[in-house]
Amino acid sequence: MARAPLTLTSKPPLPLPIITPLRHQLRRPTTVRCSAATVTTTTSMPDCHPSLEISGGGVDRFLPAFKTLHLPYKPYPIVGWNRHVETIFAAFYRKFPEVRYRRECLRTKDDGAIALDWVCGDRSLPADSPTLILLPGLTGGSQDSYVKYMLVKARSKGWRVVVFNSRGCGDSPVTTPQLQSAKFPDDMCHVVDHVSSRYPKANIYAVGWSLGGNILVNYLGTEASKCPLSGAVSLCNPFNLVIADENLRKGFNNIYDRALREALCRIFTKNALLFEDMENEFNVQVGLKPKTVREYDEAITRVALGFKSVDEYYSNSCSCHILQNVRVPLLCIQGNPNCMLIVTPQGGHLGWIAGDDAPFGAPWTDNVVMDFLDHLQKDATKPQPSNSSAISEAVQQT
Repeated sequence: MARAPLTLTSKPPLPLPIITPLRHQLRRPTTVRCSAATVTTTTSMPDCHPSLEISGGGVDRFLPAFKTLHLPYKPYPIVGWNRHVETIFAAFYRKFPEVRYRRECLRTKDDGAIALDWVCGDRSLPADSPTLILLPGLTGGSQDSYVKYMLVKARSKGWRVVVFNSRGCGDSPVTTPQLQSAKFPDDMCHVVDHVSSRYPKANIYAVGWSLGGNILVNYLGTEASKCPLSGAVSLCNPFNLVIADENLRKGFNNIYDRALREALCRIFTKNALLFEDMENEFNVQVGLKPKTVREYDEAITRVALGFKSVDEYYSNSCSCHILQNVRVPLLCIQGNPNCMLIVTPQGGHLGWIAGDDAPFGAPWTDNVVMDFLDHLQKDATKPQPSNSSAISEAVQQT
């Protein structure tokens, strides 16, 4: 089997067990502890399998929505027993579903460009079909396998799906000295506003992986009660970039640091002319040949965002600092007293090689994500379009 180059799809596994929490209401959390011997809970809840641990304030509201949590999490033999093997196997050998896109490029307020990849054939869907925005991880885009599998799963349920390729990612055009970063909420606001105006009768949702999850949660927390999304999912979000940076440079994780560094270099090299002869502090030569992701962020990313140091950039971009401000239903990775937690015994980073489609097919998480989103969509109230959005819809259909 042909081996693809190790790029963004191979992100570093977290040193802790993969956790999938769900955050919603700010109230005393319910806890469900599932073990082989006992199940204890503060309220009557549906059964969950002993291989999973579930807790959090959203348990009583959302646990009944999940159709597969009573089943055991079964890591695929050998491949799924080690987080590093699982992460790398998923990056190299997971098959790619056949997906055709049509691209739409948006101009931002700072004259930058954002590429949205819509799935071909979705124009026949009803105007009020739920719409899902996908945010890939660092340097990732609509070409990544985990993105395509989530897309295929959502489309099979009648959802409209669009992939948000951050600046420079997914072969998107770059028109300003600004590439993907962990905290640049203006682009996410622009994308959500555009999608909402294009489909004013639809409820809008979002799913983000890894750094895309961090971008998504930063957006949710910044917008707080003003957020127009009906729900969101964050998978393998690093949350604390200071700790993530430290972990990325330890032991075997240096392999992932090198892969991400090389992917960043490929994107920067294609667009380096935009960064030359600038009045600020871009270090183009280091950006072309950095030794680590941290060195690249020090030379390029933090300068573009106006931070004095890479440590200031990381500290100010942590989505864990703003998680408490989120006011929409959110299924995510890390633990929080106001979250619902689903802890899987294995998983790697964006691996989850388990379930009926293992080892080459869709990750175990896809069914869980769609159970959650379908539950939200069934209970959601249809948005009431304003006059301006109704006009926008009429223009789109002409």
